Amino acid sequence: MLTPFDDYPIHASADPIATPASADPNHYDRYWFNGHQRDGDFYFGASMGHYPVRGGIDAAFSIVKDGIEHSVFASGAMPQDRSTAIGPIRIEVIEPMRVIRFVVEPNDHGITCDLTFRATTVAIEEPRQQRRTVEGVLLTDHTRLTQWGTWEGAIAVDGDEVAVHPTQVSGTRDRSWGIRPVGDQVPVLREPMPFQVFWLWAPLHFGDRFTHFAFHEHEDGRRWLETAQVLAPLAADTAPWSRTGVRECHDIAYDIEWEPGRRELRRARLSFQDPVEGATHIEIEKVFTFRMRGIGYWHPYWSHGSNHGVLETGRESIALDDFDPTDFASIHLQNLVLATMGDRRGVGVVEQIAIGPHQPSGLTGFTDGWSAS
Repeated sequence: MLTPFDDYPIHASADPIATPASADPNHYDRYWFNGHQRDGDFYFGASMGHYPVRGGIDAAFSIVKDGIEHSVFASGAMPQDRSTAIGPIRIEVIEPMRVIRFVVEPNDHGITCDLTFRATTVAIEEPRQQRRTVEGVLLTDHTRLTQWGTWEGAIAVDGDEVAVHPTQVSGTRDRSWGIRPVGDQVPVLREPMPFQVFWLWAPLHFGDRFTHFAFHEHEDGRRWLETAQVLAPLAADTAPWSRTGVRECHDIAYDIEWEPGRRELRRARLSFQDPVEGATHIEIEKVFTFRMRGIGYWHPYWSHGSNHGVLETGRESIALDDFDPTDFASIHLQNLVLATMGDRRGVGVVEQIAIGPHQPSGLTGFTDGWSAS
């Protein structure tokens, strides 16, 4: 099937661009964004996913305002031309890897926005995430780019408008694509693998530089993915898909002070060896926690890749204190944090997923909260 993208010289095979690489229903292609005031006053998140085999598309926007996480959702049939719009939500790629616009048009749910992301770094390609069952069946195989930037525009919740100024509101975006479990899974006779995840991901903004920190660990603390990088600001004459201004760092370590009864940090210390500045230490202080269910991640109804017919939209507003921190839908989270790196002060997020036991942290059970004992 031809689409408008077939008019560009971007084919990786003899198939039309819209042809999925396989019939795996877990094939996906997603946008994700966040934004935060530099003094940590508010946070917003946004996402959109296409599922070519399932034939669906979904999107969401969420903002934490006055201690409440407000979200608007849209889900429906994926357009054949892969349009980045569903219901009131749309994404416009104005200049690839430099300027992206995210819009929620007026709707019945009282949440709107018109926001423009402008890149302040190049886009980096993270290590490919691939996992298989013990029988060799592919479970996860995806690539992700991550990029730092600023936001400009406005958000409104029930008529109350929040102005977003680029000098005050920074953020991060990513694009990921490949295979990741989404929607209802195919039933199998095979014994399932133990579900264990320990994931930390920390893109931070320090004004004149930006840091990245990410890793996956097994139950015993062995790492199957890790990366740490320092990035310089993006210059006007630099290709945003280049590696200009990126330094790979090593000897990555962390120390987390956990919230009792929860699988989320209160404070943390991140460290790595910078090839230019040597040993680097970052102190992290949490402001509040955003539950990623607000943009569809593991949501009990609006989960990514779920079937809502041709089009369905909805809203959710939940006070931060009303979330059950040990509920499965609440475990995937982003902590809005303030950061200190030497004399530099920064802001960003530390994303966490901690499911199942993790011996180095003392986590036991499936979603049981951390305990000092």
